[in-house]
Amino acid sequence: MKLKLSSFVFLFIFFSSFGQQFQLSSEAKISVLTIGPGESLNDAFGHNAFRVKDIPLGIDVTYGYGGYDFEAPNFYLKFAQGKLNYLISRDKFSDFYNHYVRYNRTIKEQVLNLSTNEKQKLFNYLENNYKPENKRYLYDFFYDNCATRIRDVAEVAAKNNIEFTQPLNLESKTFRELIHEHVGLNTWGSFGIDIALGSVIDKKASTNEYMFLPKYIHSFFEKAKINSSENLVENSSIIFQKRETKSSSSFLFTPLIVMGILTFIILFITYKDYKNKARSKWLDIILFATTGIVGIVILLLWFATDHTATAQNYNLLWAFPINIIVIAQLLKKQIKNWFKSYLKFLVIMLCLLTLHWVIGVQVFAIGLIPLLIALLMRYLYLLKYYSKN
Repeated sequence: MKLKLSSFVFLFIFFSSFGQQFQLSSEAKISVLTIGPGESLNDAFGHNAFRVKDIPLGIDVTYGYGGYDFEAPNFYLKFAQGKLNYLISRDKFSDFYNHYVRYNRTIKEQVLNLSTNEKQKLFNYLENNYKPENKRYLYDFFYDNCATRIRDVAEVAAKNNIEFTQPLNLESKTFRELIHEHVGLNTWGSFGIDIALGSVIDKKASTNEYMFLPKYIHSFFEKAKINSSENLVENSSIIFQKRETKSSSSFLFTPLIVMGILTFIILFITYKDYKNKARSKWLDIILFATTGIVGIVILLLWFATDHTATAQNYNLLWAFPINIIVIAQLLKKQIKNWFKSYLKFLVIMLCLLTLHWVIGVQVFAIGLIPLLIALLMRYLYLLKYYSKN
C-alpha cells in the first residue's frame, strides 16, 4: 500500500512538472464538468472545468479558469478597475468533488468524444496554461471567463472542427436577461448589477455568446457535433445532485419592498411639507447626496475602468453626479434662479429614463421604480415650493 502511494505521489509530481512531455494512455478521458449555482452572488452563475482522467496512469485532475489571484498587489483596486488578472487552477478531482458536495452544488459531467491526439493536445494546452508564466489572464465576465475558456480550449484541441447548434426551444435573450435567469429580477444581486452595468448588455446575445454562462456550455456541448457528423459528447452523467433545501430568502427584504417603504416615507414627508408650506432640508440633502454619489460611481465605472459591461450606463439619468455639487443651493434661504431650471432638467432626465426603458435602450432595476416615483414627486414639489418663495 505504501509503495503504491509513493509511486502515485512520484508520478503526480512528475506529471505536474513535465505535463507537456507527458503522454496520456489510450484509455485517457477528458470531460467537461458543469457546476450548478451556489448560494452567494459570486457563485450564482455556476462554474465549468475540465477533468482529465487516466486510470492506468493514476491521473484524475481538474482544470478550471477564473480563480482570484489574492496575492496580486492592489487586489481590490485592480478588481474595481477591471485590471485584475485571474488564474487557472489545477486540483485533484477528489478535492474538487468534495468541495462542491460540501456546498451542495450539482456536478454534471460530459465525456468528450475526442481522438487520442486531440486529448493530448488539449491536455498539453492546459498544462502549458498552468505554467507560472502563463497561468494569469485578464478576465472578462462576458467574453473571457470560466465558461468561455472551456469552449475556446475545446475548439483549439479539435482544430475548430466543433459545430455548435442552438438547442431546441432556446429563446432569444439579451445578456441582461440571461443574468436575470440566475439572480432573479427582485433581488439585491440583480439590483446592484442593473445599476452598475450599462445598456451594452441589453443587446441580444448570439448563439456563441450564450456560452458565457456555465449552464449553456452544458446544453450547447450536448448538441454539438465534431468533424461534421459525430457527437461532441460521448456520454453525460450527473455525478452529484444538489440536495433540496428550504429557501431562506424573505420577500419583505427585497429591493422592491425596501425601496417601496423608503418611497412611502419620502412621499409622506413631501405631503406634510406641502400642507405646512415648508421644506424638509435634511431630506433633500440626503436625496441629492445619495444620487450624486451613485452617479459619480457609475461615471467612474464607465470611463475610469476597463470593464466593458459598465459602458453607456443611463442610470446617470436618475443618479446625476452634479447633484452632489448643487447641495450648496439647498442650504441657502435664497436660491439662484438657475437652480429652478436645474430642477426642471432633473424632471426631464427622469422622463428620458422612462423613454429609454420603454423603447428598450436599457432595462433598469425594478427595485428602482418606487424610488424614481419619489424623486419625481420631490423634484416637482421643490419646483412649486421655490416658485412660491
